[in-house]
Amino acid sequence: MRNPKKKQKLVAVLITFLVVVGALYGCSQKNQTSTETKFVQNSTPTLFFHGYGSSFNAETHMTEAVKKAGVTRKIIRVNVSSNGYVKIIGSISNKAINPIIEVNFDNNKMTNYHTQGEWVKNVIKALQKEYKFKQINLVGHSMGNMAINFYILDNAGKKDFPKINKIVDIAGHYNGLLGVNDKVNRMKLSENGKPDKMTKAYRELLKLRKIYPTNIDVLNIYGDKNDGTHSDGRVSNASTKSLKYLVKTRAHSYREEKIVGKMAQHSKLHENKQVDKLLINFLWKK
Repeated sequence: MRNPKKKQKLVAVLITFLVVVGALYGCSQKNQTSTETKFVQNSTPTLFFHGYGSSFNAETHMTEAVKKAGVTRKIIRVNVSSNGYVKIIGSISNKAINPIIEVNFDNNKMTNYHTQGEWVKNVIKALQKEYKFKQINLVGHSMGNMAINFYILDNAGKKDFPKINKIVDIAGHYNGLLGVNDKVNRMKLSENGKPDKMTKAYRELLKLRKIYPTNIDVLNIYGDKNDGTHSDGRVSNASTKSLKYLVKTRAHSYREEKIVGKMAQHSKLHENKQVDKLLINFLWKK
């Protein structure tokens, strides 16, 4: 190059470029190291189950919050047809960390809880066959919690099923729904969570007191609109908290968290940043 000034400028630009690239790479490595230090790093998948009349779209706020936090980079979906046929949409590599699986029920208004539990089993068995998972985590909102708990009710103790590590129950109606089989401020719970009156479904779930897996850690999240109804507008706090009586004496751990305010409304809980933080810390924080 004949012009020494141009040569000097080119060298300066090249050096600056290398410095910037090096800094960005260093930040990237630092952020990755920070994430690895903050969250568990394993292949255990977490399955999300939506509620009545809903779809996997109700799960996306939470799953995207999980991804944004750096917990995982992998989210796939499983679709369950009206006859219980399972289709896996997407794939998980054997190097995937903390993969997320959004479950979608085509028949989103099924009220036979044993059928719902059967669909959960179909999903888990299909994933296990494809990926050989030994352990799983489960997250349910509203009716999704009934599907999860009836899956446990009908399959606890059976061999060849992956072990459930942790469950996050959000806005569960274990002992009734307001306007259906519960009324505002009617249900009373004893200190151990036992309701004074029980629905038919709750009486079936009483079997969990003897068969609930003893290794599961449970986080039970419920909403209180703070309007005097002691409910999230759809489910009374008492109905949600009645889960305690079913599982606390068996579960490895049991914890309740109350969300208060407008964003504590039943259908807004899965869009709530407090809920995002609670489930992220509970499921993956070291």
